[in-house]
Amino acid sequence: MITGELKSRVDRIWNTMWSGGISNPLSVIEQLTYLLFIKRLDELHTLRERKAARLGGAIEDPVFSEAQDRLRWSRFKDFSPEEMFETVRDEVFPFIKALGTGNGDEEGTTYSHHMKDAMFMMPTPRVLASVVDQLDGIDMTDADTKGDLYEYMLGKIASAGQNGQFRTPRHIIQLMVDMTAPTPNDRICDPACGTAGFLVAASEYLRQHHADAIYRDEASRRRFNESTFHGYDFDSTMLRIGSMNMLLHGVENPDIRYRDSLAQADETDAEKYSLILANPPFAGSLDYESTAKDLLQIVKTKKTELLFMALFLRLLQIGGRAAVIVPDGVLFGSSTAHKSLRKMLVEDQKLDAVISMPSGVFKPYAGVSTAILVFTKTNSGGTEHVWFYKMEADGYSLDDKRNPQPDKTDLPDLVARWNDRAAEADRKRTDQSFLVPKAEIAANDYDLSVNRYKVVEYEAVEYDPPAVILARLKELDEEIARGRSELEELLSK
Repeated sequence: MITGELKSRVDRIWNTMWSGGISNPLSVIEQLTYLLFIKRLDELHTLRERKAARLGGAIEDPVFSEAQDRLRWSRFKDFSPEEMFETVRDEVFPFIKALGTGNGDEEGTTYSHHMKDAMFMMPTPRVLASVVDQLDGIDMTDADTKGDLYEYMLGKIASAGQNGQFRTPRHIIQLMVDMTAPTPNDRICDPACGTAGFLVAASEYLRQHHADAIYRDEASRRRFNESTFHGYDFDSTMLRIGSMNMLLHGVENPDIRYRDSLAQADETDAEKYSLILANPPFAGSLDYESTAKDLLQIVKTKKTELLFMALFLRLLQIGGRAAVIVPDGVLFGSSTAHKSLRKMLVEDQKLDAVISMPSGVFKPYAGVSTAILVFTKTNSGGTEHVWFYKMEADGYSLDDKRNPQPDKTDLPDLVARWNDRAAEADRKRTDQSFLVPKAEIAANDYDLSVNRYKVVEYEAVEYDPPAVILARLKELDEEIARGRSELEELLSK
């Protein structure tokens, strides 16, 4: 996480754009995304220049031609505000929008593809010059610094109270990644990727735990950068922001593309992924006409939360695993579709865990109660026991302010118990976590709400006999009467 001077600089950049008239926090992020992309292109070109100088040859796959030299960040940053504004608006933006039509190395990436729809919204030359100057003053040669900077800016979307639905709290994402423990052999997918938070966290986990494997040779590096991470979204702004988020976290060319996951059936993606991490939007109901028919064959419903579960099952390979966030209604809904989906998870697949989260986790923009489902696709059953955990605290206050409370968190305990589930067999139903056998879940109509199985202990409270209580009340009445008499006597003097 960034702190101190760097955090202050980002705040100043944000305030500069805000005071300049860009009031939508999503637009602020989008414009900064474009500028960071332009800066990134200049960095790539500079690296190739240095390599050519060392080898004494021509620049290999230059990003900018000699005629386009003035479009480089390192050049236009020294222009006057008016000249910089005209250059960026009339030349640089058309340049980055045209990159996707080229055949070079950087030109073929997912970032340049999504940049084709970029719109220049900087209001004045003064604002652009100030932002460029401030961004240029931040040393972003370190990948961690670039990633942390972008994560901090994304966090300001939620703190601004707008468009927060695009962002799952980072510590919840990290929890789900830690529980699924991605490996270098995984193909990871988020069918509703938004800002790509799950994919970013998975990439950081792989670098932290499997750096030797993912960077062992050129083939391994290419697989990590191009074949490991896959994300869909139907919001072009989110695609651009998510792509840049991945780039700044060191993933060069992930597969992030436009798709309405519930409305488009792409058979090439069926049983393609070994790990799904997701918190899809739950908008309520869809029309049958707009819903992929293969999903309706899995579960006949208009409810988006159930259709996404059907989508996860279709996308996963046999043996693939998933950790996904669902609204509580999925756990205990009484409709035929709800029951059939839960039965499918318990009987036909391997349901590993149900983690109940407090309703304040997604505040300030949503107070809905949610849970994390962890399961493995087998198509042949395998559920023997389901692990339940009732999360009471996540390290933040559960009100709209969501202030940090590091001393109040269940997450370390949750991960530790998840990693030692064999020891959970002896836990009582009064504990925070416990195992429930499949037969009991089936007998309860496949209800997966933790409160169905958790036992609450009530402490016996002993009260005084009624005669004693009445005597005490009589004494209080007498005391009140004496006080009133004393007050009346004082007032009469």
